[in-house]
Amino acid sequence: MTVHRLPHHRADRTDGRTDDSVQGALALDLGRRDRPLPRPLADVIGIDTHVDTQVDAATRRGLDAWVQRFVQATVEVVGGDRPVTQLLRWSTSEVYADLQRRAQLVARAGGHDAGQERVQPVRPHVASVRTSFVGPRVVEASARVRYGERSRALALRFERRVSRRDGARHWVCVAVEFA
Repeated sequence: MTVHRLPHHRADRTDGRTDDSVQGALALDLGRRDRPLPRPLADVIGIDTHVDTQVDAATRRGLDAWVQRFVQATVEVVGGDRPVTQLLRWSTSEVYADLQRRAQLVARAGGHDAGQERVQPVRPHVASVRTSFVGPRVVEASARVRYGERSRALALRFERRVSRRDGARHWVCVAVEFA
């Protein structure tokens, strides 16, 4: 893959504004490759990539909606719009600590306090969520979040666990990765 810097230019807009969310982006060369792409690692080591457990449509729809709300809350926590404590019940201590650390880093870089509502020039919006039931009590999800003209991806893993507080089962985020 070859990356080329674009010459300095302003995006042509009818209102005369530029879009700050794409300022400084690099061009990505997606031209023809001279050599074939390598085989996916899953094929090489023999992992079955089609592990989606069958669940009824109502359960899947309900979980898809819940995961979308969780992802929206997660990006709002990291962006500083929401306190991380709102995700305490639905995340492991490791995930909670990671989100808290990310929120503090973003707040420090932006010169504000983490978890305090603030006016952002570009607010995050969950564009899509895909879930896969790896097992009856394990779900993996991927999400695309738009920040203006840019997008970020999140990968998450949820497990259905018993609450120590009331004994009820609920989904808990056990891993989250940002890309």
